[in-house]
Amino acid sequence: MTNGHTPPKGVQEVGQRAVRWIEDGKAGQGFTDTGDHRAHQLANGEALSDEEVKKMKAYFKRHSVDKDAEGFTHGSDGFPSPGRVAWDAWGGDEGERWVGTIDV
Repeated sequence: MTNGHTPPKGVQEVGQRAVRWIEDGKAGQGFTDTGDHRAHQLANGEALSDEEVKKMKAYFKRHSVDKDAEGFTHGSDGFPSPGRVAWDAWGGDEGERWVGTIDV
């Protein structure tokens, strides 16, 4: 099934928050165009292809260690850290749960 994975409302809201943070300059120097594009896709509720879902799964697998960094958790110093902005740009915890339910 191509272009058939529409992000649920919670994932869209996380994407919208990430877009606001990106626009506020909180994404940091290493933030990629890919992350920016993904944040906008999710924020706009665009359907994702199987390939994009696979990339999201790979992102979460690679970057779950970022959750231990300073500034990742609401209320901690430096929140939102660039790592947190990037995590949310890819859908955040809601996105990780969502793509975990998709067989690709």
